[in-house]
Amino acid sequence: MSQALSTNQTGTLIPLDYMVLKMRIVSITDETVDTKTFRLEFCDAQQGEAFEFHAGQFGLYSVFGAGEATFCIASSPTETGYIECSVKRTGKVTNELHQCNVGDIIGFRGPYGNWFPIDEMQGKNLLFVAGGIGLAPLNSLIRNCLDLRDQFKDIAILYGARSVDDLVYKERLENWQQRKDVKTLYTVDPGGETPQWQGEVGFVPTVLTKMKPASQNTIVVVCGPPIMIKFVLAALVELGFSRASVYTTLENRMKCGVGKCGRCNVGNLYVCKDGPIFRCSDLEALPNEF
Repeated sequence: MSQALSTNQTGTLIPLDYMVLKMRIVSITDETVDTKTFRLEFCDAQQGEAFEFHAGQFGLYSVFGAGEATFCIASSPTETGYIECSVKRTGKVTNELHQCNVGDIIGFRGPYGNWFPIDEMQGKNLLFVAGGIGLAPLNSLIRNCLDLRDQFKDIAILYGARSVDDLVYKERLENWQQRKDVKTLYTVDPGGETPQWQGEVGFVPTVLTKMKPASQNTIVVVCGPPIMIKFVLAALVELGFSRASVYTTLENRMKCGVGKCGRCNVGNLYVCKDGPIFRCSDLEALPNEF
């Protein structure tokens, strides 16, 4: 991906991904009681035309006067003209974002980080395993792969949350479930089901074991709470998967996005510069993150 340049007020050319771009909120979707998805369009149409990203990359979103925070780009790279991000309310900046309305202007810097190796995935079976808001970074990749559906073999999605109310992207989950070229399995933790719930009841690693996915010619992408990732990896190894065939993201550790603050330093790596996407076999050489 070539690096787009823009000119600042002094006439200096600077990388577009270092600039704070003004974005207009064009829609807001309430995913859960504490999570919202924002669709954003570029206020400057030329900047929007120059913007490119890959599934798995992230950006820094800011409410002017309140600060900025890192979130993945949740929309597909094949869908141009806008980006989406899903924000869980956890602190000052996210609280301010949740107070924003359609038409408000916020800031965006990006894209940053590496991305899922979609070229290496071509011709293979794909298994996506997500928990809770961990579906957000996978949402971009899944949509990207479905837009290029003929380039992959079997695609399966296993997604779980603590309760039915905690499931995000409910409309999209239903759309995926209705597709004949995708296998879906949704689950909620014991006690989180409702009388109308027709999915599985059980923790994601347990349901994964019951699912018994074939390891041959399959790439797995996992994202969710660290404890879920830990037990999902153990289940995958038990099922015959190698750690080299499994990818995950450590994006929840990032802050500045450019390797300056040191918050995301893990061993000799910076998650924001060397990640956030990692092959799980590469994580074995790092301090235990899970």
